[in-house]
Amino acid sequence: MHDTLQFVTEYGYFVLFGFVFAEQVGLPIPAVPTLLAVGALAGTGRINLLLALVIATVASLLADLIWYYLGRQRGSRVLALLCRLSLEPDSCVRRTENLFARHGTRSLLIAKFVPGLSTVAPPLAGIFGVGVARFVLYGGAGALLWTGIWSGVGYLAGEALEPVVGRAERLGAWLVATVIVVVVGYVALKFIQRQRVSHRLRVARISPDTLKQKLDAGEPLVVVDLRAALDVEADPYTIPGALRITAEEIEERHREIPRDHDVVLYCT
Repeated sequence: MHDTLQFVTEYGYFVLFGFVFAEQVGLPIPAVPTLLAVGALAGTGRINLLLALVIATVASLLADLIWYYLGRQRGSRVLALLCRLSLEPDSCVRRTENLFARHGTRSLLIAKFVPGLSTVAPPLAGIFGVGVARFVLYGGAGALLWTGIWSGVGYLAGEALEPVVGRAERLGAWLVATVIVVVVGYVALKFIQRQRVSHRLRVARISPDTLKQKLDAGEPLVVVDLRAALDVEADPYTIPGALRITAEEIEERHREIPRDHDVVLYCT
């Protein structure tokens, strides 16, 4: 048996807990390969599948509870932190908010299958007052579904995964180097794109104090409030006279925005 599978067999439960917890807490450590490997080992009788599912589900739920309580205690500041950590923060957070707005706590059942959403959904549940028992019920069910499906795929694949692992081991350092280059290149590309967008936004930005001075002076300005419904619910205050249009409604309602005034866009 290959060294990698031997390692996972010997330390499988600890490795499983660590990788799942690390990924769900927000670290860039993929847990799916570990779930597949554990499922494959369970298929060949080397690991107890039921125990592995319990351990993976508990690890995921513990990480979710950390973000949940941070959301309850810190509110929108937690989302601001996630925005700074994420490579695609705005789209990630807005997708999660829209998903949560449509389906409520039921969105926790599928959030882990959407990249980037599994870390944002738990603090949103805390921010919007979902009860602990309800969160644990839906969060635990979502975690069990996620771990069960990926482990099940590994279980059904069984010994078919061993040749794949063997070929990967023969490639050795070349494979590791290739993966590192691809990951670093992707992160660098996203970072450059984000810096360009941030630069353009800084050029066109107006401070709240300056906006207030202009409004008090009666200058012809139109303020468009682009916040999502959940953001408004969490922070119900708005700028007097602002036009409420969500980002998703801009294309349909853009004619409501006067073209003979300066327009100030306000979002989260």
